[in-house]
Amino acid sequence: MGQSVSDERPRHRSREDLTAELALRFKDKCFTSLEYYSLKDVFKSLADHQASVKYLKEDTISRYLEIPDILGASPVIFQMVSYLGAFPFLKEAPVVLELPQMIMVVVIMTERYRRVLAKGASDRTKLLFKSLAVYDRKASVAGTSSPLPRTERLPSTMTTPHSAGFAVDAPVDDDDDGDDDELVLTAYELLDITEAVKQGDAPPFHDAIIPTDNFRKLIMLLLLAAPLDPQESLSQYSGRVSGLQLDALRSTAENILASFVDAETFPGIRYRHFKTIIPVLFPYLFNGFNGLFEHFLFSKNLDFSKGREDGKRSPTGAPPKPVQPLLSDQADILNDHVLSQISMFLPGSSLFRRVRLLYSGNQDGFSMGSFESKVFNWRAPTILLVRGTRLGDVPDGGQETAFFASLPSKRFPHGSKSDSVTFGVYVREPWKHTHKECFGDSESLLFQLEPCHDVFSASTINTDYVAFTKPPNNQSCLSFGCPHPKPSKSHRRGELYTLGPVSLLLDESFEFAVFNHDYTSRGGAFHTSITRQFDFQDRFQIDSLEVWGCGGEDEAKVQAERWAWEAREAEARRRINLGTGDIQADRALLEMAGLVGGHQSGGSMG
Repeated sequence: MGQSVSDERPRHRSREDLTAELALRFKDKCFTSLEYYSLKDVFKSLADHQASVKYLKEDTISRYLEIPDILGASPVIFQMVSYLGAFPFLKEAPVVLELPQMIMVVVIMTERYRRVLAKGASDRTKLLFKSLAVYDRKASVAGTSSPLPRTERLPSTMTTPHSAGFAVDAPVDDDDDGDDDELVLTAYELLDITEAVKQGDAPPFHDAIIPTDNFRKLIMLLLLAAPLDPQESLSQYSGRVSGLQLDALRSTAENILASFVDAETFPGIRYRHFKTIIPVLFPYLFNGFNGLFEHFLFSKNLDFSKGREDGKRSPTGAPPKPVQPLLSDQADILNDHVLSQISMFLPGSSLFRRVRLLYSGNQDGFSMGSFESKVFNWRAPTILLVRGTRLGDVPDGGQETAFFASLPSKRFPHGSKSDSVTFGVYVREPWKHTHKECFGDSESLLFQLEPCHDVFSASTINTDYVAFTKPPNNQSCLSFGCPHPKPSKSHRRGELYTLGPVSLLLDESFEFAVFNHDYTSRGGAFHTSITRQFDFQDRFQIDSLEVWGCGGEDEAKVQAERWAWEAREAEARRRINLGTGDIQADRALLEMAGLVGGHQSGGSMG
C-alpha cells in the first residue's frame, strides 16, 4: 500500500492508482488498525515472491483456510478470489493476488464493503455469480451433462501456473434485464471515474453458467463453514468430511443443488435462476464466507497475553477454543449437515449450539399426547421435522387404505422420483390447542429438505398456519397450512381432511402424512414454490418425527422446571395417601369413588 490520496487529484489516473485508492478507502473504513496490521502480517507470512511482486497462490490460500482436499473446492475458491480481487475493474480478472487485491477480497467476502459502498451495497449476489461463472456457448446450448471445456486466462505479468479449474473468460451478465452492477457503479462514483473509464468493462453477453460440479463442491464447503466463527479453525470440523459423515454431507449438498439445476440434464446454473432462488430459498447461503475469510484478520504471530496478570489471551492471537458440538442431542433427522442446511434460510445465530431436542417420536412415542407433554411448554420458537417413506399410488393394507380414504379424491403426481422425503416447519409462537382457529404468524415457514430443498414462506392474508386439534370437538390432526377442522360429532368416521393449497398434514396417530402443493390455486397460508411451478402431492408413512426448541439457557430452564413439576404431580397421583397409612387401601377407596384408575387421571390433591 503505502500510498495516500492527494487533495489535488491528477487528471489521468492509472488502473493501479485507482485500485490502490479504493483499497486505501476500504482499509480505513472497513478494518481497525489491529485488523489491518494482522492482514499485512498474514499476507507477508504467506506471500510468494517474483521479482518485486508479492502474491498469494491457490495452494497457499487453501492451506491457510484449511479447506479439506477431499471436497475439491480449492480451485473454485481461487477462481472466486482471483476474480473479486479485480474489483471494480472486473475485465482485468483474473488478477495476481497482491495485498491491495486481497483487501478487496476480504472486504467483499466478509460483507464489510457495506461500510463504504452504501449505495447498492445490499446485494452481492451478482458479483458472486460472476466470480463463479464460465462462458461456453456450446455447453450451454447443448443442455447436457457433458463436462464443460476449461478456458484458462493467466495474468500477463505472471508465469506462475494456475489450477486447471480456473475458468473466467469475462464479466458475466447472463439474463441481466438491464440490471446495473450496483457495487461496481458505486465504486466508480466513489472514485469519481468518468464514463470513459466505465467502458473498460466488457459488454453484456449470454449463456454464462456456473458449472454444476463446481457449485456442488462450493455447497459442500459452505455447509461445512456455516457455523464457523472468525477465530475457529475449519479443521475442527474434520470429522464431518470422513466416512459416513462425508456421505451425509454429499447427500445434503445434492438436496440443495436440486433447487438450482437438474444435474442430470444441464451442466450449469444461469444467472436468472440464481438471482431468483438465492433471496427466497438461501438468503444466508454465503454467510460461511464471513467466518472463513475473517481468518486473514487474525494473525497467529500476535500474542497479547504478555503483560496481563491473568495470563489470558485477548481475542486476537487467542489459542484455539475447545470444539463445542453443534448439537447437544442426538436424533434421527437433524444432524450437523442438516442444521447447516437450515441455517441457509434461518439465522445460524439461533441454531448452532442453541437448539435442543424437545420431542422425538422414536424415543417418546408417536402420539399427540406425548407430543403435547414435551413441546407445549417451550416458550420460544421451534422447528418440527418429519421424515418418511412415500406411499404408492395403491394403498397397501388396512391402515393405508383408511388414510387414503380420509383424503380428498383429487390427487396430484409425486413431487420427485425419490421415495424418501423430509419436510419441516418453523413455528415462532408457543404451541397450543386450537379449538376454533389456527395459531402462528407470518414468520412461520414451511419447508422441504429432501430430496429437493424448498421454502414456502407464509402469507400475510391467510392465517391458517398451525392447527393442533384433538377430540371431542374436532377432527384430530396436526396440520400446517390447512383450514382449521370444523367441529363435528362424527369426526372419526366418514369425514375427509381438508388440505390447504400448500400444506402439510399429519394424521392423529402420527403414522401417515401428506404434503400438498396446488400450484394452480390462489390463496393459502403458505406461498407456492418458486422452483417447482406445477402441482404435486407426496403421501408418506412417517419414519421419524422431531421437534427442536430454539433459544438459550433461560428457555431450557423453564422447560426443565415444567417437566420436573409434571413428574412430581404424576408421582403424587400415583402415591396418593389419604392418611390411613395404607397406600393400597387409600387408592382402592379413590378407585371406588371414580377419582383414579380406569380412564381417570386422578387430578391433584392439595
